[in-house]
Amino acid sequence: MNLYSYREIVENSQDAIVLTNADGVIQIWNLGANKMFGYSPEEAVGQTLDIIIPDRFRDSHWDGFNNTMATGHSKYEEDMLSVPAIKKDGSRISIEFTIVMSKDDQGIPTGISAIIRDVSERRQQDKQMKDRVAELEERLKELGFE
Repeated sequence: MNLYSYREIVENSQDAIVLTNADGVIQIWNLGANKMFGYSPEEAVGQTLDIIIPDRFRDSHWDGFNNTMATGHSKYEEDMLSVPAIKKDGSRISIEFTIVMSKDDQGIPTGISAIIRDVSERRQQDKQMKDRVAELEERLKELGFE
């Protein structure tokens, strides 16, 4: 497989693939990110990740991001992270993602790539199921079953 093939995979993935530099400035924004968040690559590249992070989560995001860049490690290289995000139109979605650290020849972090999936529909279904179970449990209690 040649470099062109890798580029084609990244650019055309239906999952969002976003690469930032060490300062959190977007360097690559693929077709999946465009569809998921509503920003074209021309709008997103050169911006910080703040364009998709809800205001109330920005401080904790940047604390984690800066710690990852300083240490060169994150538990989200192996574990999935679930967080809310915002789209260009201001609507909220639920996303899950893993990251891949980019490092130079000396092992110094140069950026982070995230592979992101919109899980809003699944989250909504889970919430509906939990609400329904709670409702049924309450009804059983009212009928004397515990």
